[in-house]
Amino acid sequence: MKALALNCSILIACALLTSCGGNTLRWTPEYHTVRSGETLYAIAWRYDVDYRTLARWNALGDGALIRPGQKINLSAPPGGLSVPTAATRNGDSSAVVSRVAVAAAPKWRWPTDGRVILSFGESPKTQSGIRIKGRAGQSVFAAAGGQVVYAGSGLISFGQLLIIKHNASYLTAYGYNSVLLVKEGQQLTSGQTIARMGKASSQQPALHFEIRRDGKPVDPLKYLPRR
Repeated sequence: MKALALNCSILIACALLTSCGGNTLRWTPEYHTVRSGETLYAIAWRYDVDYRTLARWNALGDGALIRPGQKINLSAPPGGLSVPTAATRNGDSSAVVSRVAVAAAPKWRWPTDGRVILSFGESPKTQSGIRIKGRAGQSVFAAAGGQVVYAGSGLISFGQLLIIKHNASYLTAYGYNSVLLVKEGQQLTSGQTIARMGKASSQQPALHFEIRRDGKPVDPLKYLPRR
């Protein structure tokens, strides 16, 4: 019995650790406490959740009014997938349909010049995006038009980070920047210069770039134009 208990403990511990290679096993806490400067988009991005889902679980509307110290539940409330809204309580099925509708992908462009040195899923550092090598200070561009929904350094390991919302389904993220040239809430055009490239954890100038569809990371190389 002692051996069985020890084996169970080891399995549980392994599930809570990040693996050294392959897929990353992540433990998600029950809730997240909002810190100063965080947005709902940044919190959803941190936990690989669609921001709309997070808003429904917490009855937050568009999430614009979250405040520091507020606790955000990171899982569905008991008994259902979301907090009921007035529309769903009144039997409006269109509200349910809109939850799963996927917006069309915008026309993408490369976010900076340089070659891809780490592909999607190639290492634990690119489980959610790609790494593009460049020169310190070179321009970083918006991969499509949209709105800046996060600009800051509150997410550890990504330096100065930008998150851009392109439509209801698609977000992009740009990490390792040395300088941000746009602000939260700003509307952007495709190809607009948004930042200057900084250095990755390896001290090599690079950009960490992600595309997320409905909160889930997808391989950017399947969306970006060939070059």
